[in-house]
Amino acid sequence: MIKKALPAVLAATVLGGVSATAQAMEISGNVALTSDYRFRGISQSDESIAIQGGFDLGFENGIYLGTWGSSVDFDTNGDGFDGSLELDYYAGWAGSISDNIGIDVGILYYDYPGDDDAEGDYLEFYGSVSLWDVSLGLAYSDDYYGETGEFFYYSADYSLGLTDNLSLDLHAGYNDLDEEGFLSDGATSYTDYSAALTLSWLAVDWSLAWVGTDLDEDEVFGTDWGDDTVVFTVSKSM
Repeated sequence: MIKKALPAVLAATVLGGVSATAQAMEISGNVALTSDYRFRGISQSDESIAIQGGFDLGFENGIYLGTWGSSVDFDTNGDGFDGSLELDYYAGWAGSISDNIGIDVGILYYDYPGDDDAEGDYLEFYGSVSLWDVSLGLAYSDDYYGETGEFFYYSADYSLGLTDNLSLDLHAGYNDLDEEGFLSDGATSYTDYSAALTLSWLAVDWSLAWVGTDLDEDEVFGTDWGDDTVVFTVSKSM
């Protein structure tokens, strides 16, 4: 199957099943402006401002699908990964098996439509289990970004409500890469982490986060994209 056809196939499959069962549908959206788009600890915007947003469709039976996009800048100077846009398409199911235990499983397709003769696009399967305020997740791709082979991502998240409109969110992730290529200097794994304070005020979410990895600059192609940094984000849900 051609990679570019996958998002349409996913949407048609899920929507077809939902239409047959006449599920009630809820539409939501979001938009954000961030000082640095960090994905799994590494800058996707050359440490510059990024504009982001997406839409979701949710159904009574727990099925959901959506799309999300962000401006990106990989500053590769003609190496092929020169697109200025990331578009994600996803579909999954989320539900509770008890008052304190929830499950979320799905499939996610990352698309970089502006790449020139480079296979940045990839497909990922994901799942997570939430226990009270803690979430444990696993993601897998059989051919990660840039056709760099198998990839596993293990993550843990914790959210603590400090007040009615202020929360502390902690994250740690372990990136297990199949081969050198996604990173440089022989690196095939790394850890990313973040700690964020999020304030809901004036119907907008304001987030200040400390984000980083344990990577050296030599392992990120001579850039400081994986260095510790402060990221400020303003977002609005609709």
